[in-house]
Amino acid sequence: MTTFLPFTAQDVATAVQWAISENAPIEIVGHGSKRGVGRPLQCEHAIDLSAMSGVTLYEPEELVLSAKAGTPVADIERLLAQNGQQLAFEPMDCSRLLNHDTRGGKGGTIGGAIAANLSGPRRLTAGAARDHVLGITAVSGRGETFKSGGRVVKNVTGYDLSKLMTGSWGTLGVLTDVTIKVLPAAETETTLAIRGLSDDLAAAAMALAMGSSAEVSGAAHLPYGFAERVAGDMRGNDPATLLRVEGFGPSVASRVGLLKTLLANAGPIEEVSGSRATWRDIRDCAPFADGSDRPVWRVSMAPSQAHQMVLALRMETGADAFYDWQGGLVWLRMEADPEDQALRRLMRQFGGGHATLMRAAPAWRAAVPVFEPEPAPLAALSARVKAEFDPKGLFNPGRMSAAANSATVPPATEETAP
Repeated sequence: MTTFLPFTAQDVATAVQWAISENAPIEIVGHGSKRGVGRPLQCEHAIDLSAMSGVTLYEPEELVLSAKAGTPVADIERLLAQNGQQLAFEPMDCSRLLNHDTRGGKGGTIGGAIAANLSGPRRLTAGAARDHVLGITAVSGRGETFKSGGRVVKNVTGYDLSKLMTGSWGTLGVLTDVTIKVLPAAETETTLAIRGLSDDLAAAAMALAMGSSAEVSGAAHLPYGFAERVAGDMRGNDPATLLRVEGFGPSVASRVGLLKTLLANAGPIEEVSGSRATWRDIRDCAPFADGSDRPVWRVSMAPSQAHQMVLALRMETGADAFYDWQGGLVWLRMEADPEDQALRRLMRQFGGGHATLMRAAPAWRAAVPVFEPEPAPLAALSARVKAEFDPKGLFNPGRMSAAANSATVPPATEETAP
């Protein structure tokens, strides 16, 4: 097995050109925190981007940051915190869910976060990772280096290849550099927990809160037994419906008061201390980070229909679930096999959506569609895009579908879910 460890974009291009000359499929990897997502790869060679690390430009006043693709997200978040800023799309760290010991405990890389387009509980208000990408530099499957976008928000003419690469899971090109928009971090954060609600009543309470003027930046529901699986002072194991309010202190206090009045009849309400850790655990699917390989699905669908779909699924198979309402997500852990046919049939019955198998034994990941299958017309379009960017199908072959030269236009999960 040959593993290339490039330090520059030119090194990446040289490695890709070698793969082309040898017709050798190649795995694209950073720290490997998401290696367990997607169909198992059968590659003898890899391009390891972990040495391509470091922030190359940071202008806090302009809210823009550029970094090499192998830069740990944790390093970027620490730098931003020193300047009162943040990655508002809250990129998920998959390492805990996948029981992956990343290098130095640093979790995933910024290139991996963009390639996977995984966003957190603030997505409804702040947007997904794709909405925060300003520009990229990448190497195509033709061995050519290309750039898209720049360092300002309104910089795109023609095709926005930055958005195309976001969510492609390393199948269209090798990201070498990314430029992203950063935003000010909230001065104050308060999380309210309504205790004891069933899934349907929690859905109604969250809908009421989201439709109010309280500007809720995070909403989630932890059914019975989940509260003890997340950080923060939850005081008890009863169901907890969480609402996060962020901003300036007086504004947060006013909006928290509004929510308490609005939801006074919903049930006992308490303020959660240490809530930043709570939301990080929700973002990272910590309740299912049990060290096992029991199948875990990430389902993106209309939040108002999610609890009904889960109830119907439980009538057919064993499943555990919690809800990231603001992320438009249901997290499901199956007791037996992944049950993709039942899950996707019920998703269509309750309004549609997208399901991604985030964790399972390799045999199951090879046997079921890990990502949402594309309709035939979209699959044909994706195949043409793939042929343009990676004509020999060398990058992460088969990761997103069984076909070796499978098309990988980013799925609509993050952007089009209600």
